[in-house]
Amino acid sequence: MIDRRETLQRLSLLVGGTLSTQLTAGLMGQVLNDGPSLEVTDAQRALIAELADVIIPDTQTPGAKAAGVQDFIIRVIRDCHPITEQEAFYGGLAKLDQASREAHQKPFIDLDGEAKKAMVNDLIKTSRPFFQQFKKMTVTGYFTSEIGATQTLAYLPIPGKFQGDIPLEEGQKTWAIR
Repeated sequence: MIDRRETLQRLSLLVGGTLSTQLTAGLMGQVLNDGPSLEVTDAQRALIAELADVIIPDTQTPGAKAAGVQDFIIRVIRDCHPITEQEAFYGGLAKLDQASREAHQKPFIDLDGEAKKAMVNDLIKTSRPFFQQFKKMTVTGYFTSEIGATQTLAYLPIPGKFQGDIPLEEGQKTWAIR
């Protein structure tokens, strides 16, 4: 029987390595950055949580903020990216917050839901690489969290017999891997 970490590693290889080396290492709990790291402020932590929550909001299941995705993202950036990439990442967050202040005269975290969505749509156009990196970390962090794996995905902690082809019912959740 393989454990969750090995499953995630194999899954990332199976999907063609679409997960970055840093993100895969973060999933495995590895530390690639042995150099200096930036200190994360409470404001940055809150901004990461809000942006992640726009990507995966609360619906019938808890969203990214409730799953603690911000802690996953901060850990992956700190432990798996060199300081130049950390500066670029937090610079992207600062640009989003500055654009929010210019457009709405308030920080991103104080905007209403529709204004946040509009800012994210602008972010996709103006800072696509930053947004793609952020979204990938958000989705990975969410679906590997306890909330994502057990409340959003179908989860069977003790599986029964193998059935290779089972049709999904209307509205049925996809399955979590463990």
